[in-house]
Amino acid sequence: MVRIAFYMPHDHADISLGVGHALDSYMRAAGQGPRTLNHVHFSHDEGAPLTEESWEHIRLILHSTRRGSFPEDYAPEKRGQIEKRGFERGLLFTGGPGSQNGYQFEYQARIPWRPAPEKPMVSLLTATLPLEYLEEHGPTRVRQLVLDMASRLPFASGHAGLALHLYRGLRLTDDAFRAEALRYPGIDLRAAWLHEKWMGHRVDGVHWLNFLGPPILAQLGGATTLRSRLHSAETTLVELDAERVVVSLGEQPDAGDSTTGRTLPAYRELAQVLEPWLEPLFLPRAAVSVEPPRYTKLRLTEVEARHWWSRFLERREASGP
Repeated sequence: MVRIAFYMPHDHADISLGVGHALDSYMRAAGQGPRTLNHVHFSHDEGAPLTEESWEHIRLILHSTRRGSFPEDYAPEKRGQIEKRGFERGLLFTGGPGSQNGYQFEYQARIPWRPAPEKPMVSLLTATLPLEYLEEHGPTRVRQLVLDMASRLPFASGHAGLALHLYRGLRLTDDAFRAEALRYPGIDLRAAWLHEKWMGHRVDGVHWLNFLGPPILAQLGGATTLRSRLHSAETTLVELDAERVVVSLGEQPDAGDSTTGRTLPAYRELAQVLEPWLEPLFLPRAAVSVEPPRYTKLRLTEVEARHWWSRFLERREASGP
């Protein structure tokens, strides 16, 4: 599938209108109905069909810029609910219970802690499109959609590109599928082990479209300095405004293929420029009883996970004359 993600180090009140615009853009592209999106969850509730009444509630959430209370201002039960789910409020749009049609839109507003935690949290917006959408409408339309979604979001970073989404964890015996997933460096496997609310001012790897904003872009020296360090013919950098850019790696997303030598040099170049800002590896253990340990829904060994994580950072020996 195509996965879109934006990481915003801001509270709900500061980003709600931009999130509303991104949702409108996505809904115009995907449409509402039984084959796309027709169900909504409010902050991990049981969910309900999308109706005029539920849309009124959605708009009330996204059109309000009134600041909410801090968790410690709530009653203990309410505070416990916020801490358990890990975000202050959220919206999740799907195709309905059990749907696996590839369309999804999710927004999670970060918890406004007082005092702020040492490790910065982000508010998160993610969306997915099935590959059939890319094939039917083409990469130009997908790019335009992502740029429109990004246009009013105060992101620190973000991306769009190919990703693997697992609806259930693999079995230890699914070695053939696991090997196939690891074969394609341009397919992001992070969507199979989500750990995003702590992204902060880091970048979650390299993708087809790469969004960089404050403070990351400034730390990279700004758009002009970043452009001077990117030499691949497939790479383009477009300034969205004075503080935000999008770096595109080719006209369309490319899965690559490590078994045939398609290692995606443009992706490697950007990864090596961004290396100091890339997120560290986080590996949730899949089962405590399995030895040696396996991690994530993919049931990867630690060696497999670390090899995939550094696939664009491995230094290659310079070729001889």
